[in-house]
Amino acid sequence: MEINADFEIAVGVHTSALEWRPSPMSGVDRRMLDRIGGEVARATSIVRYAPASHFSAHTHDGGEEFIVLEGIFQDEHGDYPAGTHVRNPVGTRHVPRSDGGCTIFVKLWQFDPQDRVQFALDLASVTLTADPAQPGIARAILHERPDELVQIEQWDAGAVRRLDSQGGVELLILEGSIVWRGQEYSRHDWIRLPCGWSGSAAAGLQGATLWIKSRHLAAVRMPPL
Repeated sequence: MEINADFEIAVGVHTSALEWRPSPMSGVDRRMLDRIGGEVARATSIVRYAPASHFSAHTHDGGEEFIVLEGIFQDEHGDYPAGTHVRNPVGTRHVPRSDGGCTIFVKLWQFDPQDRVQFALDLASVTLTADPAQPGIARAILHERPDELVQIEQWDAGAVRRLDSQGGVELLILEGSIVWRGQEYSRHDWIRLPCGWSGSAAAGLQGATLWIKSRHLAAVRMPPL
């Protein structure tokens, strides 16, 4: 299966317009944002767990990164309420579930095997710092290495953010809205920009909070065939 599999093309997705597709586990459905592969795939998705649903125990051979968007995600290691950003490196294992139901944004098979940083971070607790070079933009770095930069950003209403990309950029709107290429993208919408893309986006009337990953598309990691 291939969905938005050409990483040289800029993509913007209104996620609420996508259909929910069933996963192999009853009660767990997905909106696929990009994907290359079958059930073992390099994938970026929004995943919805119905109340009392679960996934079988599994090991993340390609690593896993997710943000809890709604509800409470759970596994044997703890409970992760909405606003939690979780990184599980290559080789980590768990049994995910949600007693009350939840929705998460998740990325699979996109870890460098040498990246061993693991955390579960409450994004509401992160202190943002204003960017003097871009008025109305404040940010905090969540994770950084030469091939990856993950940030959370707050854009004031009408603020313009330059998005010059040397290694690709990916944006998930957590709250508010932005305008990009003349279209408005709102809560839980997703944008991916290729290496070398240059341009900007502006916050909507209520401002915006975004999760932004960059540098990571210079070398697209894939699961083995």
